[in-house]
Amino acid sequence: MKNVAEAELTKLREEIDHLDAILVDALEKRMDVVQQVAAYKDERNMQVLDREREDQVIAKVVGQLRNLAYAPQMRKIMEKIMETSRNLQIDILAANIKKKEQSAEPIRVGYQGVKGSFSHQALEDYFADIAKVEMNYVHFEDVVVAVKNHEIKYGVLPIENSSTGGITEVYDLVRKYDCHIVGEKIIKVDQNLLGLPGAKIEDLKQVYSHPQGLEQSREFFKKHPYIELTPFFNTARSAQMVSESGDLKKGAVASRQAAKLYGLEILAENINFNTANHTRFIIIADQPEHRPDADKITVVIATKHEPGSLYKVLRHFYECGLNMFNLESRPMEGRSWEYFFHIDLTGNLDDPRVRKGLQDVAEYSAYCKILGNYVGDRVGTL
Repeated sequence: MKNVAEAELTKLREEIDHLDAILVDALEKRMDVVQQVAAYKDERNMQVLDREREDQVIAKVVGQLRNLAYAPQMRKIMEKIMETSRNLQIDILAANIKKKEQSAEPIRVGYQGVKGSFSHQALEDYFADIAKVEMNYVHFEDVVVAVKNHEIKYGVLPIENSSTGGITEVYDLVRKYDCHIVGEKIIKVDQNLLGLPGAKIEDLKQVYSHPQGLEQSREFFKKHPYIELTPFFNTARSAQMVSESGDLKKGAVASRQAAKLYGLEILAENINFNTANHTRFIIIADQPEHRPDADKITVVIATKHEPGSLYKVLRHFYECGLNMFNLESRPMEGRSWEYFFHIDLTGNLDDPRVRKGLQDVAEYSAYCKILGNYVGDRVGTL
């Protein structure tokens, strides 16, 4: 009896193998057609997600079953097939965008500071495969104005640090000048105490850096209270200034790259108190950009000046299943105790569920503006 049962199981497994071979052939042909659909949508700048069409396909397939008892399982299988096909289209369209960017004329990209700054590193990393002309500016606002005046196509600005929080000036500038976020890059930040060759920590009287660099290193400088901390434009310009000063009593908090560029020595390395120290940079443009693989949204809202107004707005994110992972408040200029709220959440504007959630948020807000829908940096994590 045992041998008979095993023979029957073997036969059934052989039948499954045969059916799997048929499935593989059919699914491969389906993927070939999906690629043609992606090419069609790319030529016409169409959205990838068509929820109504997907629902029709799934319902049609389920309706063709001879045994409707399998309907729940068939629906799950088809939902997975549709998801896989959608992701294939997204990958194809994203690859096409990258090819177009690589073959295009050099673009002008701006950042605040000088070479050796973390902003410059973010620019180099984000635009690594793209022909570009780099422009540097003294102030954050200079970068934003250059974008609005079309002096540069993109600007790179720090928006948030994992140790010290949001960079409020940048939030205000992006909203004030009506810029759009089209990308982001997260950089691991290691702050170092730099000095001229031959300098010693105990000889330093004054150390320069961007306020964020000094704040990230505050625990280190508590051990050296005799050093005066002086805010400067940014970390790399601080290193440049110390190098040009020739003063052994001056130091800077900056990156290893800045030390190398400006001929300084590292007197103490990794002085930031948080070893998992990251800064998130945003890429801004004058106009929004549509990317089929966008998975992150930044929106700014203002609530009505009444009890429970913020709750009434934020509950719509929950009700629509949207994951909100950052909320930054900024006071409204000239209006005491009223605030703008900058919110980051996951999602793609092609998704009807996301659009519905944002429409509901806008309805219950005094002000609502989508700053961008872009690809979140999957390499760095805050």
